Amino acid sequence: MAKKVLFTATVDYHFLVFHLPILRWFKDQGWIIHIAANGHLTIPYVDRKYDIPFERMPLKWNNVKAYQKLKSLLEEENYDLIHTHTPIGGVLTRLASMQYKKTPTKVIYTAHGFHFCKGAPLSNWLLYYPVEKFLARHTDCLITINEEDYRIATSRNFKATRIHWVNGVGVDTKAFKPMSSTEKRVMRAKFGYQSNQKLMIYTAEFNKNKNHQMLINVLRFLKEDRPNIKLLLAGDGPLLEQCRNYAKRLGVASEVDFLGYRNDISKIVPMCDLALSSSYREGLPVNIMETMACGLPVIATRNRGHVELIKEDENGYLVGCNDTKAMGERIKQILNDSDLQLRLGQSGRKMIENKYSTVSTLMQYKRIYEGIMRSDGGIEWKAQ
Repeated sequence: MAKKVLFTATVDYHFLVFHLPILRWFKDQGWIIHIAANGHLTIPYVDRKYDIPFERMPLKWNNVKAYQKLKSLLEEENYDLIHTHTPIGGVLTRLASMQYKKTPTKVIYTAHGFHFCKGAPLSNWLLYYPVEKFLARHTDCLITINEEDYRIATSRNFKATRIHWVNGVGVDTKAFKPMSSTEKRVMRAKFGYQSNQKLMIYTAEFNKNKNHQMLINVLRFLKEDRPNIKLLLAGDGPLLEQCRNYAKRLGVASEVDFLGYRNDISKIVPMCDLALSSSYREGLPVNIMETMACGLPVIATRNRGHVELIKEDENGYLVGCNDTKAMGERIKQILNDSDLQLRLGQSGRKMIENKYSTVSTLMQYKRIYEGIMRSDGGIEWKAQ
């Protein structure tokens, strides 16, 4: 009989964006694949999908309903493996598995960035840390995607059977790749940009953590020196309209293009000159890895996920959160020096190819899956 795996996450597009190579691998191995998440998207390679009303905020009544649905699902299905993602999905799935876990079932949790980390509010430590530490005891394999989270889990004695550190979810380096100057010129014309414009891009949901207002403030700093500059903001979210209005109030609306949700990011990113990120907190940001794969230098705020990827004067620069002057100076430095721009971009591309490609991370995940299904004892290992 074919083995059966359940994947869970707070929202279903998490799998569509991040985990299709993993789902494809399980399908190639002959597994039956189920997904439980909030949403109605069709996910490739999936045999059955359950709409579970997860909410991102912990203290929501729908999360109680989600927990009850998960318990019923685990009672009805005899899963060989459960792999859960995202904070709320991870908590509720593991709580449900504690009640109804079949003896041979293995439970894996990928922490895409603990909410408790260096610089996080005390409230995050008080709320999320004890929950994650308790649930680690009921986790056969805890996967972290950056060094800081790995060190927290190992140094603070999280009692998962195994603790692994892998290099994120991987980037398709065939889809995300640099463009030639001719290709850039053609693509820019297609999207209505001139070849001599300086294009900066940030791909992120419009929410408080992503801190788009910092970049809009930077534009005011740059506007006089760089009249041909454009900031491309790709994404949707609850703060989109607020950011539109903020750009108008600062008088930089003509320098910002709000692109909305896009499914052609792999074509838009490589036609740009520079990638930016202003977020307060990151696990290991895929948007940054994608821009690096396209050969773009990166200027980003200093946090654990950015520090993992961006090496000073090697593939980009780090600045303090909301330090608009420092970010503006770095932007001018790169845009005024084509040789520096090229060097930083090439170095970033090389890093992604060597450590963070889909092929590389899929090999790491295959090693984990195969090891845990063999039940050959608890081990710990780090990303290479």
